[in-house]
Amino acid sequence: MDRILKAARSSGSLNLSNRSLREVPNEVYNILEMAGEGDKWWEAVELQKLILAHNEIDILKDDIKKLSSLSVLNISHNKLSVLPAAIVELQLLKSLDVSFNSIVSIPEEIGSVISLIKLDCSNNLLEELPISLGGCLNLSELKASNNCITKLPEALSNCLRLTKLDVEGNKLTMLCESNSVSWTMLTELNASKNFLSSIPENIGVLSRVVRLDFHQNKIFSIPSSIMGCTTLAEFYMGNNALASLPPELGALSCLGTLDLHSNQLKEYPAEACKLRLSLLDLSNNSLSGLPPEIGVMTTLRKLLLSGNPLRSLRSSLVSGPTPALLKYLRSRLSAGEESGAATTPAKEETISSAARLSISTKELSLSGLSLSTVPPEVWESDDILKVDLSRNSIQELPKELVSCASLQALILSGNKIKEWPGSVLCSLPNLLCLKLDNNSLKQIPSDGFGSLLKLQILDLSGNIASLPVSPALSHLPELQELYLRRMQLCEVPSDLLRLQKLRILDLSQNCIASIPLELKNLISLNELYLSDNNISTLPPELGLLEPSLQALKLDGNPLRSIRRAILDRGTKAVLNYLKEKIPQ
Repeated sequence: MDRILKAARSSGSLNLSNRSLREVPNEVYNILEMAGEGDKWWEAVELQKLILAHNEIDILKDDIKKLSSLSVLNISHNKLSVLPAAIVELQLLKSLDVSFNSIVSIPEEIGSVISLIKLDCSNNLLEELPISLGGCLNLSELKASNNCITKLPEALSNCLRLTKLDVEGNKLTMLCESNSVSWTMLTELNASKNFLSSIPENIGVLSRVVRLDFHQNKIFSIPSSIMGCTTLAEFYMGNNALASLPPELGALSCLGTLDLHSNQLKEYPAEACKLRLSLLDLSNNSLSGLPPEIGVMTTLRKLLLSGNPLRSLRSSLVSGPTPALLKYLRSRLSAGEESGAATTPAKEETISSAARLSISTKELSLSGLSLSTVPPEVWESDDILKVDLSRNSIQELPKELVSCASLQALILSGNKIKEWPGSVLCSLPNLLCLKLDNNSLKQIPSDGFGSLLKLQILDLSGNIASLPVSPALSHLPELQELYLRRMQLCEVPSDLLRLQKLRILDLSQNCIASIPLELKNLISLNELYLSDNNISTLPPELGLLEPSLQALKLDGNPLRSIRRAILDRGTKAVLNYLKEKIPQ
C-alpha cells in the first residue's frame, strides 16, 4: 500500500479497485500529509483521480472533501447505501461513478458541482433524482438505469449539453413533464423497460440522435416529428403497443436497424420501404400481409416475420432466407414500380384504405401521395378530428372541409397553396393546429386569423413575404406555438408580443436585425429560436425570461455583445449574463 500511495503522490492518480477493501484507508483521505521522510514532498501533487471500484466498501466518510482536487471518482460495485453530503464540496469533479451500490438518494446539493460532466448512478435503489441536478449545466452523460425512479426532475431540461441519457429499467410513466424534450445535443437516449405510454411529441428536435431505445414500454404511437431525427441509425420499439407507424418514418435516411417486434401492427407502411435498413424486426405483430415494395429494400440482411398471421405468404418464405423473400416480393411489383424503387402502393388502394380507417380513428391521412386534388369519396365521416394532406401538390383546399366542424388539426405542409384559405378556415371553429408551412402563399389578409380563436399551433414557415405589414396575431389568444421560419421577416411582428400563452416561437432564418425588449413580457415562453438572422445585440431585459425560457438558439447571427465563451455555455448562461446587464 505504501508503494501505491507513493506513486499516487507523484502521478495524482490512485487505483485501489479489486482489493477486497471494507473501507477507504485513512491514508487515502490524507494522502499528502502521509508523505514519508524519503519522499520529495515538494514534488507531490494532489489526488485528481481515485478508483475504488469492486470492493466491499459500505461507507464513504466526510473526509472525502479533503481531496478537493479530485476530477474523477469511481466507487462503483461496492456496498454503499448513502453518499456523504461532503461529496458536493468536490468542486472540480467531472466524473462521478457510484453505480452498482445500494444508494437510496443522491445529495440534493449535487447541483452545486457545476463542473460535473458525467454521472453514473445506475443499479442502485434510487426513487428520484435531485432537482438540483438541473444546475449541472455541463452535464453531458447521465446514466441512471435500473433504479426505481418514477419521475425525472423537470429541471433536468436545463442540462442542454446532455449527449447520452440512460434511464432504462425504472418506473417512469413519462419522459418529460411537458412531453417535450429540450436536449438537442443528445446522440443516445435509452428509456427502455419503463412504463411510458408516449414518446415526446417534439422528438424530432433530436437532430443529432443516433440511437433511440424505447423497447418494453406501453407506447401507443410514434410522433410524426420523428422525421426530424435525421441522423438516427438505430431505433428500438419492440414490446410496446404500436397499432400503426407514421409514414414520416420513411424520411430517416440513416436508419439501419428498426426493431418493431411484439407490437400490434396490422400493416407496414409503404412509405417506410424507402428506408435503407439492414435489420427489420416485425415479428409477433398482427400483420396479415406485406407491401410488395419491401422487396426493393435490397440493403436488408435480416427481415424477421415470425408470429404474424400472414396469409398472403407461404410459411416457407416467411421462415426462409431473407433474400428469397425479397425476391418474391419484388416479383409482385410491376416492372415500372420495381425500377422506380419503393414509393407508394396503388394510389387508389391507399386512398380507399385511408378513408376506411378515418371512420374509426377520426383521422384522415393522405400525406405524400402527389395529389393535386383530394378525391371527394374520401370524406366518409364529417366528424374528422385531424386531416393530413401534407407533401402533395394541392393548390386549393377541398370544399368538403367546410362540413368538418369538429376538425382540430389541419396539416397542409409542403403543397402549392397560393391563396389564403379563409373561406374554409372560418368554417372550422374548433381548429387547434394549422400547418401551412412550405407552400406558395401570397400575402395573408390582415384579418386572416380572425376566425381562429382556439388555435394553439400555427406554422407558416417557408411562405416568403406572406405576412402583412401588421399581422393581427393578437386575434389568436390561445396560441402556444408559432413557427415563422424562412419568411424574409425584417422585424419581429409587434402583434405577437401580446400572445401571453406562447411557449414556442421560431423566427429563425429571417432578416431580423433587432429584438424588441417587450419580448420579456412573454412569460410563458419555453423555446425561442432566433438562429440565422442579422442580430448583433440582444436587449438585456431578455434575461428576465430566465428560468422559464429553457432553449434560446442564437447561432448564425453576428452577435458582438456577448462573448463566444458565454454563448457556448448555453441558454441559462446567456440569460444570466443579460440579466446582469439590466440597468439598475
